[in-house]
Amino acid sequence: MRELEILMNPNKLVQHLKKPASEFTRYDIIKFIDDNNIEMLNFRYVGEDGKLKTLNFVITGKNYLESIFATGERVDGSSLFSYIHADSSDLYVIPRFSTAFVNPFTEKPTLDILCSFYTKEGKPLESAPEYILKKAHNVFKEQTGFSFKAMGELEYYIIGENNDLYPAVDQKGYHSSLPFTNYENLRLEAMQLIAQCGGKIKYGHSEVGNFKDGDLMYEQHEIEFMPVDPENAVEQLVIAKWILRMLGKKYGVVISFAPKITVGKAGSGMHIHFQIDKDDVNVMADETGLTDTAKKAIAGILDKAQSLTAFGNTIPTSYLRLVPHQEAPTMVCWGDSNRSVLVRVPLGWIAKTDMIKDANPQERGEVPYVTGKQTAEFRVPDGSADLYHLMAGIILAAKDGLANPDSLKRAADLYVNVNIFDDKHKNILEKLVALPSSCSQSADLLKKERNFYEKDNVFPKGTIDTFISKLKSYKDENLSEELYGKKDEIKKLVEKYLHCM
Repeated sequence: MRELEILMNPNKLVQHLKKPASEFTRYDIIKFIDDNNIEMLNFRYVGEDGKLKTLNFVITGKNYLESIFATGERVDGSSLFSYIHADSSDLYVIPRFSTAFVNPFTEKPTLDILCSFYTKEGKPLESAPEYILKKAHNVFKEQTGFSFKAMGELEYYIIGENNDLYPAVDQKGYHSSLPFTNYENLRLEAMQLIAQCGGKIKYGHSEVGNFKDGDLMYEQHEIEFMPVDPENAVEQLVIAKWILRMLGKKYGVVISFAPKITVGKAGSGMHIHFQIDKDDVNVMADETGLTDTAKKAIAGILDKAQSLTAFGNTIPTSYLRLVPHQEAPTMVCWGDSNRSVLVRVPLGWIAKTDMIKDANPQERGEVPYVTGKQTAEFRVPDGSADLYHLMAGIILAAKDGLANPDSLKRAADLYVNVNIFDDKHKNILEKLVALPSSCSQSADLLKKERNFYEKDNVFPKGTIDTFISKLKSYKDENLSEELYGKKDEIKKLVEKYLHCM
């Protein structure tokens, strides 16, 4: 089984070294560089803006490689993070060998490796985004006895020349195929490259959103990932966004993860699916349905959903997406098939069925019973999400739900499986709490809940201060009302935040 997993893994290092990425050592990386005539090396890391940064190296010899792999390199932290002072800004970036991949875009053979930040004392930087996430997951495991897995749905628009030969129907692009979609090949190329760079992809498809605007065609797509450790879940999304943008540059089209492109058209979310594991077994569902463990975790996330927007919905246009009747959540509730709820439990494989035998009468043998695929989906975040901090916050909220003795009652009270905006269910809607409607409101809610995030030293005080300050700086308290009916002003705002995170 191990050999087959390695053989089928698209990561070139895994195939060449014949071991999973989790086992890579610096000597493995040096061997790969030597065997494959790699000429350059990139250290990659995420700064405060959520985008990949790069430190380039020309490979000049084995001793040089051993030196930088053993000790890392020095960078100016004050230029990467606003909350690091210039008088103590030197940081080390230390490579994590399990993240190594061959850069698919460079002319010279190049290896990229993701890095972690360390202080001058050789300690992990407490405010580094990836370390905040690591701390959150460690606290979760220590205090609950469970582990957490997650994956993202990466929605994005491709903006390019209009193709009138096979025109798509406005807002009817879901799962369209060539030739009724212009950019399926770009998505397929992206999926292959993401997999080669270590991403665990579930599937990809075209999404609902498509529309014309003059000579331009706006076409929405999605790539969905497999559940993995939360640290890996975030980093495969970061790398995927980088790859998609690089392909956009290659083909002369714009790739945007912005939450809203225009009013009345489908926005782009960044739905986060999660599952709770015990001894590597998913415990979200059993033969009777959703477990109490799953319901408690959902209740915890519902309780912190309002303040989680500070990490998951970080720009003014985020709140143009979170409006009624757009399959985006606005109220704190959860349910099954309803896509307007805040946490949705997607269709699982809980019921014992013979679907495969019905579709394939020639099939023989017993059909396996599956509960391990069940997840819950947090539908609030969008492409502006600060992914490390968002994931850390979700994990802490789930932990709180597992510990709270009132969680099952809370989950029962907030379960909704009807259209809450239908007049006949007005009594249900009136009992629910709304999500914030602006960055400013989100900042206020984060300030109110800051002690929760700072508990156990997971989120440093300076990190929370930075988020509050940034969200308040938009001064968007009444933005939705001010923009109502003003298409030109909305367009300017969308263009300003077209390349969020």
